[in-house]
Amino acid sequence: MTCCHSEPAVAAPHPLDPLSADEIGTARRILHEAGKVTESTRFPLVLLDEPDRHTASAHHEGDPVVRRIRVTLLDSATGGSAEALVDVTAGAVVSYRDLEPGKDGRPQVTFEEYAIVEEVVKADPGWRKAMAERGVTDTRLAVAAPLGAGALQVDDKPGRRMMRSLTWLRCSEADNAWAHPVGGLVADVDVVERRVVRLIDTGAVPVPQECGRYEAEFNGPARTDLRPLEITQTEGPSFTLTGHRLTWQNWTFRIDFNAREGLVLHQLTQRDGDRARPVLHRASLGEMAVAYGEAEEARNWVAFLDAGEYSLGRNANALKLGCDCLGEIRYLDAVLADDLGNPETLPNAICIHEEDAGLLWKHTDIFNDMAAESRRSRRLVISFIATVGNYDYGFFWYLHQDGTIRFEVKSTGIVQTSAVRPGDGSPHGTEVAPGLLAPYHQHLFCARLDVAVDGHANTVEEVDVVPVPTGPGNPAGNAFTARATPISDSADGGRLADPSAGRHWRITNPGSRNRMGGPVAYTLVPDTNPVLLAQPGSAVSRRVAFGTRHLWVTRHLPDRRYPAGDYPNQHHGGTGVPEWTAGGESLEDTELTVWHTFGPTHLPRLEDWPVMPVDVCGFTLKPTGFFDRNPALDLPKERAGGHCAT
Repeated sequence: MTCCHSEPAVAAPHPLDPLSADEIGTARRILHEAGKVTESTRFPLVLLDEPDRHTASAHHEGDPVVRRIRVTLLDSATGGSAEALVDVTAGAVVSYRDLEPGKDGRPQVTFEEYAIVEEVVKADPGWRKAMAERGVTDTRLAVAAPLGAGALQVDDKPGRRMMRSLTWLRCSEADNAWAHPVGGLVADVDVVERRVVRLIDTGAVPVPQECGRYEAEFNGPARTDLRPLEITQTEGPSFTLTGHRLTWQNWTFRIDFNAREGLVLHQLTQRDGDRARPVLHRASLGEMAVAYGEAEEARNWVAFLDAGEYSLGRNANALKLGCDCLGEIRYLDAVLADDLGNPETLPNAICIHEEDAGLLWKHTDIFNDMAAESRRSRRLVISFIATVGNYDYGFFWYLHQDGTIRFEVKSTGIVQTSAVRPGDGSPHGTEVAPGLLAPYHQHLFCARLDVAVDGHANTVEEVDVVPVPTGPGNPAGNAFTARATPISDSADGGRLADPSAGRHWRITNPGSRNRMGGPVAYTLVPDTNPVLLAQPGSAVSRRVAFGTRHLWVTRHLPDRRYPAGDYPNQHHGGTGVPEWTAGGESLEDTELTVWHTFGPTHLPRLEDWPVMPVDVCGFTLKPTGFFDRNPALDLPKERAGGHCAT
């Protein structure tokens, strides 16, 4: 439907640019004038409704731009929710529908609800009694953590908007609360009625007493033998940033940032001679799950979807030079909507810089007087950091001069903790301090890659390295070969990695050939770790179904945005990639999205406490017959005074 015209917003210069403060404010005003906003309305999510890839690809500078915004609305007084599509260019509400909690799930958690959980739990008589039974009567320094409820339903009112809460203690306002978990106590909170509707108390366990301070003043004296390391580019960086369009070393792409996924890269292309050749139409982290492995009732539900439940982008840090980023840095701010639907600016949300990446290529010619030729490697880094509860995550896209793309997640922060009797330990975690358990858990990140390798029509092949049986074709028994199997039907779209076969996935364009006659391609090389370890049929497995395979290949459709579905908060699961791989859709020579699940299964070490050194995971996309030869042959030799000068 079309209704409720209002004054339009100023058009953005490109259809894929991030939302501006003017556009966010205009969307709110249009909805208010349409009678859809009241005093109790909250805005869990405000996102650009991105144009389809063909519309975006056809855009030329100066063309008129139509901007639409997808707005999720929550009535904090009733728990009712809706989603609206607002055309801020025309000043109209295009569509509006109420969400059905049982079918659609519920909107993301708001920041306001964090505070509600803390207030409600600490005022609850049952919780206060349970704390007193544990010897805690002064609860001013207690922390009632606001946690996603998973698939929790309360029988007497299945439509409740719920959160769950575990408790930690502090010795002072600045103390590390994660060092002092309160065991066996869970509060289930209805955030609309603002009351604890159920309290689970499985029995008191001694609260760990040892503090876990990690600040410098608690861990001196500091080392004195570390000398300054200064990174300078006296002529400035080698990239050019025009608005949100960046060019660097044959790469061109657009930078975006949204409240749900955080950093998004659009329209990554490689310049090859006089051609601009697409590689990816869109690249982002579509979802991430943190699934814990404790078996006891008070903890066996703990599993979070940090994008779909908590809005990863809204939890981003304002980055600091010399701490989070080092070198010749360029920052970009992010403009997001707050809980009330008003624009707010997060300064320095995105960091862009170059790094030396070691040796790119070298050869010493033993037949030519040991003549040596080599080139240093440089990479471009586009990153952001988010803090979700106890964990901090750095997300890094690396673009290389030879056309390689690398994505890494660097997990740090503090492990989540629970209490055990000192010395008893647990088969489901590591006792990192007396009575302090760091539970085993998995970080499962899912990258969304809207592939466009030399065009939009692509096919994915699964490639295994296989030995050749000894026989006439392999008389010495030494031969092996590569076996490529096209993933041709959506029913076969979910795939597992196999390190023993060197399994990787080749994204080809059958309609574009290299000089040797083969289809041009990029190869996804996984860093293999276990998939989701929760049992099939469990609540966690249903909600984190994307984590049961390392790779999913699906037909690209505009409404297939997130691997766990649009609204996984309090949803029973089964949405997203399980729906899109039911079978019957051809995956050959067509528009595809590749979803790659990766991440560590974390068995915490003593060395991970009280703050964890970064744990790095990721994957690589490598050109494979995309170019006709090494694309980095044209790099200049180092200047006099550089690494290789003689």
